[in-house]
Amino acid sequence: MQPSSGTPTEPRRSLGSLLSKVVLDTRPLRYPAYRRLWLSNIVTAVGAQFAAVAVPKQLYDITGSSAYVGIAGVVGLVPLLVFGLWGGAVADTVDRRRLLLVTNSGLAITSVLLWLVAASGLASVWLVLVLFAAQQTFFAVNMPTRGAAIARLIPVHLLPSAQALGSTVFQLGSIVGPLLAGMLLPVAGLPVLYLADALALCAALWAVFRLPPLPPQEGAPKKAGLRAVLDGFRYLALHSVLLASFLLDIVAMVFGMPRALFPEMAERTFGDPPGGGTALGWLFAAIPLGAFCFGVFSGWLHRIARHGVGVTVAVIAWGFAVIGFGLADSLWLAVVFLALGGGADLVSMVYRSAILQAAATDEMRGRIQGVFTVVVAGGPRLADTLHGLAGAALGTTTAVVAGGALVVVGAVVSAALLPAFWRYRAPTEG
Repeated sequence: MQPSSGTPTEPRRSLGSLLSKVVLDTRPLRYPAYRRLWLSNIVTAVGAQFAAVAVPKQLYDITGSSAYVGIAGVVGLVPLLVFGLWGGAVADTVDRRRLLLVTNSGLAITSVLLWLVAASGLASVWLVLVLFAAQQTFFAVNMPTRGAAIARLIPVHLLPSAQALGSTVFQLGSIVGPLLAGMLLPVAGLPVLYLADALALCAALWAVFRLPPLPPQEGAPKKAGLRAVLDGFRYLALHSVLLASFLLDIVAMVFGMPRALFPEMAERTFGDPPGGGTALGWLFAAIPLGAFCFGVFSGWLHRIARHGVGVTVAVIAWGFAVIGFGLADSLWLAVVFLALGGGADLVSMVYRSAILQAAATDEMRGRIQGVFTVVVAGGPRLADTLHGLAGAALGTTTAVVAGGALVVVGAVVSAALLPAFWRYRAPTEG
């Protein structure tokens, strides 16, 4: 009796069908312009982390003081807040491809200048800070422009998949970049990190050069002045779906990002020596590691049309993960909870980004993305201040657990006050 020819292949077909539903959705990569942009992001995600390691290391080497490293955070935040909003308005008034060419060129030039300063041995802390501020200024304009451009490169129903692809690459860079930088520093020296970042930015410049023209569409403002910026805020206030997406992000990040307490918890809770140890590294790596793992298996995200529900549930899950982290008494349990939180944060980010690009009209996308840049940049920094003060006053466990609880409560209250967000459905194909 002959065995059935279909029997051996059925399990393989079932497995292939299952993987196609859960593994990262790559359909946006079928569009050449987006594919080139995404491929360049793989390189720049690592290069950006090189610069993120190099700037504080160079400042500490010059001054021997962590205070100057802290000053760099403020120096970097101010351009993000100011030029993130203005850059979004500019992105709505000019050809976005040209603006990306200008800002990517500016980023590359500042990296080259930082390389020259480091390679020459010039020990000028203020020169490094000025170049860093200039770099963050170009970055603040580049980010909302890039975000607004993506919706013009692919069909709107593929935006969640595109956001998952982009977020996964970013998280991979957050893991691989610092590790490579740590290995390169003792072998090749600090200047090489800046040079590698500059070369990576050249790859992004090539990808932007190959984009099609992205001129402003009908209804776009003629000038990027204060009125255009205020129009963006008025537009946001009148659209509760967009407003709720920002509100939930602020709740999640301000109350639930406990990274300012990682150094103290690594030493006092998880047994690191006073000079630092592996626990601190694991705490900082856990969130991006979890986000990356979830990103690899994010193929199911585009199948859910209720993006408002997805964001709300993901933020609540983030809050519970933070509570679990605060109560954990072992390092590996803490890492697991932070990784789960990172996965929930990736889901929230994918759906929030898709909502911002799909629910906003094209002539407003730049300004909405500008507000998004400010919220994403400012929320965690505000969280550092609040958690630092709360940890000192109440203890790390109480501060972290209370923050996670506030996230859960805040997400539920936000969903109740803005029901349109809970009911929001994403555009579908066709």
